Amino acid sequence: MRRITARVAAPVVLVAALLAGCSADPADPAATGTTDSGTAATTTTTATATDADVTVESVMADNTAAHVAGASDSAETTITLSGTSATVSGDGASAEGSTVTITAAGTYRISGTLTDGAVVVDSPDDGTVHLVLDGADLSSSTTSPLQVTDAGDVVVELAAGSTNHLSDATTYASTDTDAPNAALFSSADLTITGTGTLDIEGNANDGITSKDGLVVESGTITVTAADDGIRGKDYLVVDGGSLTVTAGGDALKSDNADDTALGYVEITAGDVTLTAGDDGLSAATDAVVAGGTLTVTAGGGHETAVADDASPKGIVADTVVVVGGGTVAVDSADDAIHSGGVASITDGTLTLATGDDGIHADGALQISGGTVDVPTANEGLEAPVITVAGGSTSVTTSDDGVNASAGSTDDTADAAGGGEMSADADVLLDITGGSLVVDAEGDGLDSNGSITMSGGTVVVSGPTNDGNGALDFNGTFEISGGELLAVGSSGMAQTPSADSSQSFVGITLSAAQQPGVVHVLDADGTVLASFTATKQYSSVVYSSPDVVSGDTYTASVGGSAGTDAVGGLTHDGSASGATSAGTGTAGEAQEGMGGGMGGGGGRGGGPRGDGGQPPAQP
Repeated sequence: MRRITARVAAPVVLVAALLAGCSADPADPAATGTTDSGTAATTTTTATATDADVTVESVMADNTAAHVAGASDSAETTITLSGTSATVSGDGASAEGSTVTITAAGTYRISGTLTDGAVVVDSPDDGTVHLVLDGADLSSSTTSPLQVTDAGDVVVELAAGSTNHLSDATTYASTDTDAPNAALFSSADLTITGTGTLDIEGNANDGITSKDGLVVESGTITVTAADDGIRGKDYLVVDGGSLTVTAGGDALKSDNADDTALGYVEITAGDVTLTAGDDGLSAATDAVVAGGTLTVTAGGGHETAVADDASPKGIVADTVVVVGGGTVAVDSADDAIHSGGVASITDGTLTLATGDDGIHADGALQISGGTVDVPTANEGLEAPVITVAGGSTSVTTSDDGVNASAGSTDDTADAAGGGEMSADADVLLDITGGSLVVDAEGDGLDSNGSITMSGGTVVVSGPTNDGNGALDFNGTFEISGGELLAVGSSGMAQTPSADSSQSFVGITLSAAQQPGVVHVLDADGTVLASFTATKQYSSVVYSSPDVVSGDTYTASVGGSAGTDAVGGLTHDGSASGATSAGTGTAGEAQEGMGGGMGGGGGRGGGPRGDGGQPPAQP
């Protein structure tokens, strides 16, 4: 049930495998770094970003398509349940005591109450067994009350206007590997459809399990399970309906790890609410959200302390997590979204509250569209290779806001300070578009390798302590486009690299400033940018196409900020009445101490919630 995924030792190799055919142009600054000046070690960056999005369509094209439910044109057989007995009217089924056995493909309408028994589908036919639950209430004290041991495929239809209930035993008489282990159990492909309601109690183990594929098309379904809520071994697809799942283990799960084209969970529509003791949505290969509304609470939520051997995540997959639409809200004790390979956000609205990382990928993290809000986290975004190409992303963190890290460096090494650290050639933060707003108590943008920026808008409200910086990188920061504003402490302040094709200015203030409005003014007193700081700061870094190398720029505090803010950054502010707090010359790089705490690993490269502050230097 629990899976603690180890960090990937060679993330660039993994990314290349997952993004086959998506190589970068060697001339691209994202592909080849340059030598930094000053105290930072000389490095060559080999990590590459890719313009190829991992999308819902590309991921699902590589997976085995979900089954299409069969149809039955035979006459309907009626099964009427009454206490510990049943009456069958029609062909294909028989009743003996409290057990009803269906032995042929066809349509069977089930109604009434079975207090201690089971409906068993044991049909060697290749055809479809169509079960219509029409006011059916089934319970068993020894096994699963509705079980499919053999069939071509099975459709469970919830009749219009009907209320149905399944409750299994707390202890099963048989615990063999192939024995039923869920209140609704199927060894064949299973489809759930209809407009009625179904309430399931999985008292021993799972609520709903298919040993093959499972598709939920419609219906109002409530599942309470001791272990996993809804499990499709080969795949689990939610195409509609309303699902409410409360599970002691994982809420939605697919766990076929033997076939790379199976083991996926896909949500395309519907209203899905998950409360899980472990993971909310868990996939052995891919987790795909293309539409609908998904609400997840995992491990009690972001304020819950969990055991060291527990890792309750919101959405987790071993290969790819992709969100391409819909609304996703996660509140998790561990990572909100976690991928053992690639995490990709191409569209949708995501709100991710977490006790650890907002989005974590062991290989690559891509954001090319949608709206991502991480209102509380230890670290916001974490992966060896992070690409922000579009969309609107905001993160608020107790440690690093964005952490590009391979997770191969331990905290002790990180704590030594970046002045003597070399860059990790497998690590890159690449920003080409969209907006990225960071409010971090640790480092704002942190890369154990390099940073490249060619477009977009980045606003960083960095740390107040001098052990971290608004910008923190071990290699180079090549900026060639877009707009960057980073405010924070000055003890480890860094700027983009001196040989960047777009200029920048770093201003260390004469004194720490309290929350309020700060402006960046050119030599003529024209306001280039205004920002409303929400905490103390003593450093301002700004870059845009308007900054001219060699010119002097001033940071002035006071006046008014203006409107149309992106993370507090505006362009129509007024410096009337503002006073100068410091000046800087464009193009002059600041090294700070470099390379702070961006080690990654475990829960974000340091004790949870400590802001990643290094120890005092000897």
